[in-house]
Amino acid sequence: MEKIRIQKILSDAGYCSRRKAEAYISAGKVKVNGHPVKLGDKARPTDIITVGGERIYIPRKKNKRYIMLYKPRGYVTTMSDELNRRCVTDLLDGVEERVYPVGRLDKDSEGLLLLTNDGTFANGIMHPSRHINKTYRVTVRPDVTEEQLIRLSQGMDLDGTITQPANVVVKAKEPGRVVLLITIHEGKNRQIRRMCEAVGLEVARLRRISIGPVKLGMLKPGTYRDLTAEELRALRNAIGKSEKS
Repeated sequence: MEKIRIQKILSDAGYCSRRKAEAYISAGKVKVNGHPVKLGDKARPTDIITVGGERIYIPRKKNKRYIMLYKPRGYVTTMSDELNRRCVTDLLDGVEERVYPVGRLDKDSEGLLLLTNDGTFANGIMHPSRHINKTYRVTVRPDVTEEQLIRLSQGMDLDGTITQPANVVVKAKEPGRVVLLITIHEGKNRQIRRMCEAVGLEVARLRRISIGPVKLGMLKPGTYRDLTAEELRALRNAIGKSEKS
């Protein structure tokens, strides 16, 4: 049997995302047949693989799931939490497969979150080189100037890293509040909030409404559904186009 990179085995098994698996390996938490491994090492699915002492069982045939969830505010985007905060997986009643979030939304943000146990698919969505569009409906206070809109759209320095240009549209303006639609092509930690803070805007509400061609639509907060075949095909096409470009 051909050997495979260990992070791919873990993600394909639905244990975690490929990037999370790489973090576990770098931290020295992963062993194969009792021996510590490093990034780049390979193993066979039949080997004994443990993470933090827990053995990971690799299913011979896995039922792949692709789920969209409306994450409400107050939930953290993680499988479990040492602070006993509410996790997005608490909302997945009836999902027997071990799925994990594709990317994240911070605790105070809401909206579209994808979850899957398909590691290759998740990596295609999350990998920085793919540039899959993500659109957010952002309510800011108190008002927004033309200069602030230009700064948001041109890219800015966030802790020494320049963000890629964003598409910023004013959706609605009322006294003391403005609704923006912001589309970005990357996924830095708390990026939208940090961008707004950098230009002096207070974020009152942040909701992700689309990832690539998939839209949140009429899904209610705290509920989920499986992606349709058409949505899944559209996402895979978006990943494929990014790879070619």
